[in-house]
Amino acid sequence: MGKSKKNIVAKEYLLPFILITSLFALWGFANDITNPMVAAFGTLMEISTAKAALVQLAFYGGYATMAIPAALFVRKYTYKKGILLGLMLYAIGAFLFYPAAHFQEFTYFLFSLYILTFGLAFLETTANPYVLSMGDSESATRRLNLAQAFNPFGSLLGMFVASNLILSNLQSDQKDVSGNLIYTTLDWAEKAMIKTHDLAVIRDPYLILGAVVICIFFIIRFTKMPALGQTTNQGDTGASFKRLLRNSSYREGVLAQMFYVGAQIMCWTFIIQYAERLGLSKAQAQNYNILAMAIFLSSRFLSTFLMNYINSKKLLCLFGLGAIISMLGVIFSEGMFGLYSLIFTSAFMSLMFPTIYGIALENLGEDTSLGAAGLVMAIVGGALMPPIQGLIIDLERVGPLPAVNASFVLPLFCFIVVAIYGYRTFKSLHHSIS
Repeated sequence: MGKSKKNIVAKEYLLPFILITSLFALWGFANDITNPMVAAFGTLMEISTAKAALVQLAFYGGYATMAIPAALFVRKYTYKKGILLGLMLYAIGAFLFYPAAHFQEFTYFLFSLYILTFGLAFLETTANPYVLSMGDSESATRRLNLAQAFNPFGSLLGMFVASNLILSNLQSDQKDVSGNLIYTTLDWAEKAMIKTHDLAVIRDPYLILGAVVICIFFIIRFTKMPALGQTTNQGDTGASFKRLLRNSSYREGVLAQMFYVGAQIMCWTFIIQYAERLGLSKAQAQNYNILAMAIFLSSRFLSTFLMNYINSKKLLCLFGLGAIISMLGVIFSEGMFGLYSLIFTSAFMSLMFPTIYGIALENLGEDTSLGAAGLVMAIVGGALMPPIQGLIIDLERVGPLPAVNASFVLPLFCFIVVAIYGYRTFKSLHHSIS
């Protein structure tokens, strides 16, 4: 396949592209400062891994709840208004961490995250198709991969903050010389003091995040943005839904996206539990998560380059196969090799989300905004699967394997689904050409 000579981003759209791309980093930060909170809340609130994983149910459940309303809003108004509303909801959710920490209720934190992701649903439903429209349709998937490549920058910053400003400062995670948690041996009054301290540690980065989001809101509010892909007057919504359901590439893409997001969140959430089984602390384990994200980021740029020469559908299939192989190492190795395999899985995950997204939205025309909403709703995979994996981890052992190892059968299955989608869409393209 020859290298395309067309610009990935049309020159006249460069500034809007940069501004919208900054949003990708913004929701990356929210995703990856939140993932380690499963382990933090589990210890601090003295709840099971499965219950602590409700953090992910609340976080990614917000996407499922708001994706379709966001798409309908954008169809009626504009991409810019959708982005502004998303930023406002994002900020409100972040600021709700203040009363949640004050009342020390786990359910209040879940509600805060739920509202925060209402905003993220608006941003993702809007920003992804907006980026796709900023240039030639032939380069749309590459353009989205380029924009998504900046998502890990936000993720890395979120992980850094989680590791160095949150996890390392949690008094509830301190251990005695034997490696046992001190927190579990304390009386009620001592635990109350530590809980107040640790919830403030968790709260403060979200309050700062809310202030940053408000600043970005005003920058975009007073910047002129092009009316590309304007979604007003796009016809009957019911007819759009029917066309989308009849489109096999789109329909299977939503399914593949749901399983991919589930796999991604499971791999990045439970890397802490995997590392803790090997004797590492939460803060040390989070440093391995940062390494995984650095690999993810490097591979995202590499895969964007490779798409100049290799069809994106074929590349998706190949990366899916790579993830399957690395996941087998995670499951069947009980030492550091398994942890390294889990970290390296991020290299294969790097292109999956934007590539599935771009393939599924190909040639949808006026149905693009609703199609985008369906793909954002597919992020619900990140809400449904982590609690199930948490239930497996709570078993301690599954047959001959430690339960945390056996639990990664779930992401293994997810990657099989992704690889099949890449293969099927590539074969379909090959048949249409021949």
